[in-house]
Amino acid sequence: MKTIVVASTNPVKIQSALLGFQRMFPDEVFHAEGVAAPSGVPDQPTGDAETLQGALARASAARDLAPQGSYWVGIEGGVTDDGSSDAAGGMMAFAWVVVLTRDRIGKSRTGAFYLPDEIARLVRGGMELGHADDVMFGRSNSKQQDGSVGLLTGGVIDRTLYYEHAVVLALIPFLNPHLSF
Repeated sequence: MKTIVVASTNPVKIQSALLGFQRMFPDEVFHAEGVAAPSGVPDQPTGDAETLQGALARASAARDLAPQGSYWVGIEGGVTDDGSSDAAGGMMAFAWVVVLTRDRIGKSRTGAFYLPDEIARLVRGGMELGHADDVMFGRSNSKQQDGSVGLLTGGVIDRTLYYEHAVVLALIPFLNPHLSF
C-alpha cells in the first residue's frame, strides 16, 4: 500500500487526492492522510504565481512533516482579477495541485470560473473565498464541503470533483516516467 500525504486536514482535499490517484493507478492500493502544512502565502492567494507557490510549499512541508509517505500533495485555491475595468467584476477562482515524490514533481491547475460580483467584492475586501461563500450563501465551513464551485453550479461539480481532475493531470509525469517534464 502506498501512502499519499495531503498537505491539508480538509477532508475534501484528502478525498480528491485519493480519488485522483485511484483513477490514474487503478491496480495500486493507496491510503491518504492529511497533515496541517503551511503554505507560506496569504490565506487567500492572488494570482497564478502566488497560488502555485502555496501548493508547492504545502507539498514540500508535508514531505518534511511525514517523510514516510510515498507521495506528497499540495492543493492551493486562489483567485485572480482578469484586468477588466469593472471594479466589481472580473474575478476568477482556480486551484493549483502539486504532487511530489523524492525524485519527481507533477503540477496542474484546475479550470477557472468567474465569481459573482457580490463574492468578488468581499474577497477584494480581504475575506477568504470560503468565508465569502459562507456569508453569501448562509452556510458554515462550505470549503470543507461543496465549496464555491459546488455552490455556484448547484452541485453539478463539487469541490472534490473539481480538485480530483487536477490531481489526475498532476500525475501525468508519474504515469509517464519515461518522458521528461
